[in-house]
Formats: sequence, structure tokens, C-alpha cells
Amino acid sequence: MDISTILSKRYPDAEWTLNGNDYSGLNWLGDTPKPSLEELQAEWAQVEYEVAYEAVQKERQTAYQAESDPVFFNFQRGEVAEQDWLDAVEAVKSAHPYPVDPSAVV
Repeated sequence: MDISTILSKRYPDAEWTLNGNDYSGLNWLGDTPKPSLEELQAEWAQVEYEVAYEAVQKERQTAYQAESDPVFFNFQRGEVAEQDWLDAVEAVKSAHPYPVDPSAVV
């Protein structure tokens, strides 16, 4: 569990310091109540998913620009078939799958 990531995501306006990555090293500086270790642990799976999802979005954007956009421009010029472009898009999606949302798992 990455406490600093949870705090940054769930308490973006809070002021705190963290010595190490252990709850005992958390120094809460704000006026709002300090979240308990249990509260942070309860948030971890969803925060971890969000961080992973954001990373895949960035990877896909880079891959689309490098791999499928050139094929799209060739398609627009009539140099390749639409299916070639769609295949390039699907290849990017396959190479960079989104993580499974823990809230969607039954």
C-alpha cells in the first residue's frame, strides 16, 4: 500500500508529511481529521486501479500517435484500407489493456 499516493489522490488539499511509507510516519498538519489506517487501506484498491488506469491512458496515447495515427493518415490519403487503420487501433488496445476495476468485480 502506497500511503502517499492514497493521500495525494483522496486528500489533495490536505497538508501532511510522511516519514517513510508507514502510517506511524504520517504527520497530519491540517485541521481536518487525520484518516485512520483502516480508511487508507479501504481506499488502496481503488486508488491503485486509478493510477494504473491513468498510466495505460498515457501509454495508449503515445502508442496511438506512433502506431495508428500514421495508418489513419495513409487511410485518409487512400493509401491503405479502413480495416488497416482499425487493425492498428485494435493492436494498440490489445498491447495496452486497461486494468480491471476492483469495484466492478463481483
